[in-house]
Amino acid sequence: MPPTNHPLSLEEAEVYAEWFACLAEPTRVRLLHYVARSPDGIAVGQLAQLLSLGQPTVSHHIKKLADVGFLAVRKHGTATIVSVSPTCCTGIPHAAEAAMGILATGRCCIGEAPPNVLVRPMIDTDWAPVIDIYAQGIAARTATFETAVPDRSLLEQKWLPQHRWVAEIDNKIAGWATLSPTSTRSCYRGVTENSIYVDPVAQGKKIGSALMRKLVQHADTAGVWTIQTSIFPQNRASIALHQAVGFRTVGVRERIAELDGVWHDTVLMERRARAET
Repeated sequence: MPPTNHPLSLEEAEVYAEWFACLAEPTRVRLLHYVARSPDGIAVGQLAQLLSLGQPTVSHHIKKLADVGFLAVRKHGTATIVSVSPTCCTGIPHAAEAAMGILATGRCCIGEAPPNVLVRPMIDTDWAPVIDIYAQGIAARTATFETAVPDRSLLEQKWLPQHRWVAEIDNKIAGWATLSPTSTRSCYRGVTENSIYVDPVAQGKKIGSALMRKLVQHADTAGVWTIQTSIFPQNRASIALHQAVGFRTVGVRERIAELDGVWHDTVLMERRARAET
């Protein structure tokens, strides 16, 4: 496993050590676990019941986790609601990767696709189911800032022809993945952005894993040296999927764009095909 070419600075190490120290307490780890399992947030009183602790003790641990940026606290009527912040979703994995010196790795950690899943290049007759799956992903409001599927002509111009993949189960399209160039400048010819969508009825069947495995392995042999993506922090399944094929967290772009009148953060992740020289 190759080490990163940029040694961890003292300043970074101090921040990460503070994070790890904050979590060196079993009650806080359990508390964070319960909060992370509640996407819409959870009341302090409910946390106290789950942990079998008094509210003052729970509030003390919440403050410690909030001070390092892992939790966000807000009022809802008379209740205090606690939720996981983007720093926690992305910071802890990033800190662990930095400490272990594996940020530059481009290894694919996902195993073989299930035998009933076929991943193949996208062809012209696949457009209708691909667009339908894309529309469902847009409607869910957890995957993209798009509010409507772009015209097919625009997608054909945007998606690189040699990097369009679909996954089939029982001869039915269950998901798709593509790469798009991030710039028209020749110096960035190997820098791309990926998109991946799975039919909601096919989720949990390792469709995303099969698509990502094919996407990155083909990219590694086709002159693509960087794949990047932006993911909503609450979409933890997508973050985990990308980490499994060697993506690292670059950072959180706060209030980067609006969706339905609400500002959202995104997690910027990237995968390098090889370590820098």
